[in-house]
Amino acid sequence: MTAFRTERDSMGEVRLPADVYYAAQTQRAVENFPISGKPLPPRMIRAMALVKYATTCANRDLGLLEKVLSSRQIEALLKAAREVGNGALADQFPVDVYQTGSGTSSNMNMNEVLAHRAMEISGENRFASPKSIHPNDHVNMGQSTNDTFPTAIHVAAAVAIKNELLPALTYCTTVLYEKAELWSNILKIGRTHLADATPMTLGQEFSSFARQMELAYHSAGESLDALMELPVGGTAVGSGINTHPEFAKRVTEYLAKETEIPFLEAKNHFEANAQRTGIIKAHSLLKTVATTLLNVANNIRILGSGPRCGFYEIRIPDLQPGSSIMPGKVNPVLCESMMQVAAKVIGNDAAITVAGVTGGQFQLNIMMPMMADVLLESINIMANCVNVFTRNCLTHLEANQEICEAGIEKSLSMCTSLNSHIGYERAAAIAKEAFKTGKTIREICIEQNILPKTQLDAVLNPMNMTKPGV
Repeated sequence: MTAFRTERDSMGEVRLPADVYYAAQTQRAVENFPISGKPLPPRMIRAMALVKYATTCANRDLGLLEKVLSSRQIEALLKAAREVGNGALADQFPVDVYQTGSGTSSNMNMNEVLAHRAMEISGENRFASPKSIHPNDHVNMGQSTNDTFPTAIHVAAAVAIKNELLPALTYCTTVLYEKAELWSNILKIGRTHLADATPMTLGQEFSSFARQMELAYHSAGESLDALMELPVGGTAVGSGINTHPEFAKRVTEYLAKETEIPFLEAKNHFEANAQRTGIIKAHSLLKTVATTLLNVANNIRILGSGPRCGFYEIRIPDLQPGSSIMPGKVNPVLCESMMQVAAKVIGNDAAITVAGVTGGQFQLNIMMPMMADVLLESINIMANCVNVFTRNCLTHLEANQEICEAGIEKSLSMCTSLNSHIGYERAAAIAKEAFKTGKTIREICIEQNILPKTQLDAVLNPMNMTKPGV
């Protein structure tokens, strides 16, 4: 039989499991929000603990905590915050994502867990009442959910972008540029509007993918920049009530030091509390990353289509059987995985946008837990899929040179290089004749003696068509 204990908050007594580190306000939230069964992401919990570590350091340095706690208790609180920031007690944060829109329930969940764990570290009974280390008076000193919760979102997302997404995009870009260089002399036909176009090299095609991914890296970097200003210190509405004038600056400095990210104190705390512009901008930039991932994965998927009845200009590695009914069929599964991830991120951006537009009234946005969840999800799944896609697909791609080059002479777009020699209209007539007769552009030109053979060979040299020239 499950044992229970009773805790009290400002609304009265609450019955909760006997051994949990959280207390009354967390239990109320657990009972009030049985919505998705999904708590906040672990990265968000760790960031909240890091914010509490920084706020405790600031309050210690400012001489505020020593008025109400012993040095042993202060050190215990710092240790507790460190532990949770490193992933300890992860099962003590059960509050559903779809909770109070400010994140107050999760903030109090953190305050209660840290208070009880700090009491335990201090050698005290963590279930004692009154609390020698109080969730509100001590752990939450100088703070409001309204400024610390969005601060934790910024910190969590910025750390994830810096440590996970940016390295993944760098890895992908590097491999794509390596393929571009490796395949710089493999000729193929380009395509526009899904129709045959002029010759190019497979390396040029992959250089496009590489540059797209490089630009995606820059977009991700800009999304990190959008999260630099931290709201901490604004407390309830942005005025900083109950907060030391130097508190915000000191907390921000601690967070910058801990993460090695140059966070800044918000220029205007009223704006920083009221709106989530940084999150909206950051995710919109992540959406541009997602569109690149979708485009590159889809192009590679199509270039590898076949092997008998598609383009099959590149060979995508075989990773698993592709059909439960068709023996021997193999599909471009990692391309499909990345395309689904991109679609999810694009959908997440719609949720972030709605939350930004309708969630912020006056001095507070009330959709922050959901924004935190989807923002961190987008970063996480893109970083993971890019790493997997690069490692298990891109690095093993092979060029099918024979098939790439087989289509060049058959292409009607070979006539494009004739424009500057015989004019567009005459070149178009040759293309139509070639299509009608099934002959190549070269064959028609020879039959009709369009240009001297030596000149014709130079004009219809497909490698010459891959670079500027007349």
